[in-house]
Amino acid sequence: MTLLPDPVWPVIVLAIISFIDGLLCIKPVEFIAQCFEDVYFPRRWWWITPPIKFAATAGLILGIWIPGLAALTAACLIVYFVLAIAMHIRAHDFGRNLFVNATGMLVICLATATFCFLV
Repeated sequence: MTLLPDPVWPVIVLAIISFIDGLLCIKPVEFIAQCFEDVYFPRRWWWITPPIKFAATAGLILGIWIPGLAALTAACLIVYFVLAIAMHIRAHDFGRNLFVNATGMLVICLATATFCFLV
């Protein structure tokens, strides 16, 4: 296991994805708002998603220079998307949002963690 990402580019790509996702969640675009509604995520908690995604962006980028931070952030993102998948399953939402969005992001996070910190 390494404490700094090697290679760095997957961490940067994941940071860009997290940043864009955060922007899309500020005032959730239609498909994100629908996803939140489909999994019964309370509207009063929607505000928390942009700070989480921006914090992930910061952790990934700063983790290029701060040992362990990007690895920890990637692990936190893995937990986030496992919980998102659990919410979809609990809500019986087995459509695009589960298989493309949540599962796709989980795969990207797992791949980043594996290739940058474990291999």
